[in-house]
Amino acid sequence: MAENYDYDVLVIGAGPGGYVAAIRAAQLGLKTACAEGRETLGGTCLNVGCIPSKALLHASEYFEAAASGRMAAMGVKVTPELDLPTMQGQRIDAVKGLTGGIEFLFKKNKVDWLKGYATFKDAHTVDVAGKSVTARNIVIATGSSVTPLPGVEIDNDPGNKNGGVVVDSTGALELTAVPKKMVVIGGGVIGLELGSVWRRLGAEVTVVEFLDQLLPGMDGEVRKEAGRIFKKQGMTLKLSTKVTGVTVKGRKATVTVEPAAGCATEKLEADVVLVSIGRRPNTEGLGLDKIGLELNARGQIETDHDFATKVDGVWAVGDVIPGPMLAHKAEDEGIAVAENIAGLTGIVNHEVIPGVVYTMPEIAGVGLTEEAARQRGPVKVGKFPMLANSRAKTNHEPDGFVKVIADAQTDRVLGVWCIAAVAGTMIAQAAQAMEFGATSEDIAYTCHAHPTHSEAIKEAAMAVTGKPIHI
Repeated sequence: MAENYDYDVLVIGAGPGGYVAAIRAAQLGLKTACAEGRETLGGTCLNVGCIPSKALLHASEYFEAAASGRMAAMGVKVTPELDLPTMQGQRIDAVKGLTGGIEFLFKKNKVDWLKGYATFKDAHTVDVAGKSVTARNIVIATGSSVTPLPGVEIDNDPGNKNGGVVVDSTGALELTAVPKKMVVIGGGVIGLELGSVWRRLGAEVTVVEFLDQLLPGMDGEVRKEAGRIFKKQGMTLKLSTKVTGVTVKGRKATVTVEPAAGCATEKLEADVVLVSIGRRPNTEGLGLDKIGLELNARGQIETDHDFATKVDGVWAVGDVIPGPMLAHKAEDEGIAVAENIAGLTGIVNHEVIPGVVYTMPEIAGVGLTEEAARQRGPVKVGKFPMLANSRAKTNHEPDGFVKVIADAQTDRVLGVWCIAAVAGTMIAQAAQAMEFGATSEDIAYTCHAHPTHSEAIKEAAMAVTGKPIHI
């Protein structure tokens, strides 16, 4: 089927979008290769992102539960001792197991791994490690990398026994000692997750955010409540504040900040500074100019509904195209693009992409924020506090709430937001309901197991029409 080409499909990048696209294309009978220059498959997500951060978040939750006396309150008395090398070791093991798993899936599905970074020579030819490879279809799935802060140099310094002083998310995972003071620049998902890991293990954490609330893009009430919870947990939040400089002297950093509106400056001392102001698409070195593919104003590759670019035979998915930079969004697009290339119908509903912050409690949302929904027309909102949920109460997890936003005329659910210990798991129900066009009444009249955290979604849906039971 490849005819005059080496492959039917060549995927550039083996992150969640790329490796999934490659496996799906091979499953559909297409001769497939995937070019990846990293030593292991899985991209940022598996190697230095989602997976290793969750390994540290989970382990640090256990440590804090013991150290804070929460376990003692339930009759389990322990005096914890932090063994950071072992904690880091289980993180490395988790990554190793999962990246190795993808390599196994490539072999099982007969996907060729071309080890090296690909550069276009023309629309059907790339150079990988000095070798020309041709393909009828080429999928760009090169992901994203950390957005630098102008004038601030990142030094992850893996050679130093304690790690770097000014680090990005990769360096923040690799620290071999708990910093006494940590300054996190950026109050988004990554900064809060990694900041919370080190706060639980004993660091004094200060988060500096330019906007007036944490978690840009999330529902307003959720952002406000998140700020209250993180403050209660001991984080210092400097909102509406900008960083004007970072200087390093020996193993100490000084972060100079001032109010976003300007005026008086303040100096913050830190042992570690985490720069987490966002991510940007990886397009450098691809040779897009060789195929006449320009980027949009945000540095992204534009595609049509089928993930085809304007260049025939060249497709793109994941963080390099518009939309939320999320692994699961890339995975769904990877499946869809492979199906479209194979002549099937691959679709991703970008209106229903859940987002999760894996702090404790977790914060999750899907669909529209209340602010965005109100701009479209009249809405009805139902809320239910986790404090009134029996499972959350018995688990000593009282923080948070569930919020359901529905169209005032049709009752169709437009958005669901929740803060709860297992919000990331709970949000799947909301996403599935919305995928089927559910009304708040559909959720309210669906029987939920008792006692579960998910009953809070049912109660919030009942509250849309003003009839929750347990409050």
